[in-house]
Amino acid sequence: MTEPVIVADIVRNDFVEGHHYGSVVVTAPDGSVEWSVGVVDRPMFPRSSNKPMQALGMLRSGLVLDGRLLALAGASHSGESIHLDGVREILAGVGLDESALQTPAAYPIDDDTRDEWIRAGHGKDPITMNCSGKHAAMLATSKTNGWDLATYRAPEHPVQQAIRTAIEDSAGEKVAAVAIDGCGAPLLAISLAGLARSFGLFAAAAPDSLEGRIADAFRSFPEYASGTRRDETELMHAVPGLLCKAGAEAVYAVGLPDGRGIALKIDDGGVRARKVVMASALQRLGLDGPVIEGQLREPLLGGGRPVGSVHAASSVTG
Repeated sequence: MTEPVIVADIVRNDFVEGHHYGSVVVTAPDGSVEWSVGVVDRPMFPRSSNKPMQALGMLRSGLVLDGRLLALAGASHSGESIHLDGVREILAGVGLDESALQTPAAYPIDDDTRDEWIRAGHGKDPITMNCSGKHAAMLATSKTNGWDLATYRAPEHPVQQAIRTAIEDSAGEKVAAVAIDGCGAPLLAISLAGLARSFGLFAAAAPDSLEGRIADAFRSFPEYASGTRRDETELMHAVPGLLCKAGAEAVYAVGLPDGRGIALKIDDGGVRARKVVMASALQRLGLDGPVIEGQLREPLLGGGRPVGSVHAASSVTG
């Protein structure tokens, strides 16, 4: 049986200190697997990498958002002021306020933003939880349709059923399992190949299609889809037409404008390996540039100085 393989090496002072295991897949524009390592055809939880497809389910159900607010509807945001103001704007558009959010209270996920938030005298709050943009959009969709607001997170709720259909349509496969994500909303399992296929579909979609609108929102407003200091934002600014979204447990998906998709999962959830493996996969596909070069290695420090790095293994670099 196929298992995760070594996808990243941890090297300190030229000594291999350890490894990260995981899986990577690239899908062709027709959705077939172009190349892969590890486990790519068994169900896994995409975590927040599912958010563009979740946004598709909401647009299909009548959600009226575009541009920066549509990007925020598919975000795992940093909790910066632009994000909090945007969440409030989404809610106010349908006559609601942040008291309707059922996200668990949390601090902003960006370290600098979290410190500023605490210095200002604030504690954990539902609106600073990184999924509050998605939850605001779920509430807006429900309010638009006259659906119950108190139960919008329930798997059987109409907004969640619409999201499930959108994920299945995009991935080209049925949801294999349902769980509860960290934000309390349903979490739907598909394969890593299905996740890559979805991102290739979105990235190559016609601009006037719903998928194309979501992709354009991410690419035009990456700071709203993630944050001003995030590697995803940096990558979308650097590579024309690229769409990307990371998720918890070191899941990461990219769509390219030619219709190819890439998805990876670091098996131990090691975030430090996520971007270096993706950068190497992109380089293997012929993409390059200063940003990709800069993301190929995660420095390891000794005495406050770089003495090594986490970088992709030969299974990925080819």
